Amino acid sequence: MIGLFILYTVNSKHILSILLVFIACQFRSQSVRDSSFNIPLVGIHFSGDIPKGDLAKRFGNNFSAGGNFLYKFKKNFVVGAECSYFFSKNVKEDVLAQMRTSEGFVIDNEGYPADLRMTERGWNAYIVVGKIFPKIGGHNPNCGLIAWVGGGYMQHKIKLYDANKKVAAVNGNLKKGYDRLSGGPALTQFLGYMYLSNNRLTNFYVGIECFEGFTQSFRVYNYDTGLKDTKKRLDLQFGIRVGWILPLYKRLPKEFYYN
Repeated sequence: MIGLFILYTVNSKHILSILLVFIACQFRSQSVRDSSFNIPLVGIHFSGDIPKGDLAKRFGNNFSAGGNFLYKFKKNFVVGAECSYFFSKNVKEDVLAQMRTSEGFVIDNEGYPADLRMTERGWNAYIVVGKIFPKIGGHNPNCGLIAWVGGGYMQHKIKLYDANKKVAAVNGNLKKGYDRLSGGPALTQFLGYMYLSNNRLTNFYVGIECFEGFTQSFRVYNYDTGLKDTKKRLDLQFGIRVGWILPLYKRLPKEFYYN
């Protein structure tokens, strides 16, 4: 009787082991390495951009940071939304020229050289659609060459910062007469490579980004020139982007993977 019980127990363990191996094999056949899945992708990105067109007349090279949410379908089509904030100290259009002395200083209310700084500030937001091509550089069916296009909005301005708050001409809302705030509809394109690791620990993308903004001034007129700015602008940017991705996989059975 005891022998039968031991035999039954041993056989039960063998059966259980066989079942676990079978289940693991089934799960492995559905792993990220072997199959394409619907995957939500949350990411952050950083880039360095070169302005062209009308934007290059106002600003120099800039940096940007932002985030996006993409949804990758099983067929590797991608849809999503993204937003970026761009900034720089490279301001070419000197809106303070008429305030400067022959030495190039702006004088504050007390007759001393003011600490008045000009920087670039801007943002853009887009809805994008695209496609991943795993056959081009992809080490699994969920990553590889990626391209997308999109449409949205771009806005930028010259930010005036009066460190000591002693320049009456740019105090409070008066600075709006100098900031050249502009915005309008925009387009974007991206071409790069997306890497999603088989173990889900290393996920990133890198590539070339382009933006085209069809903008115009939002101000009634510019204080430094006394003229209204009615020009239709074409603001272009080209740059290199690097992004980190968090794939929000469904409960893929990674814990059962076997080498």
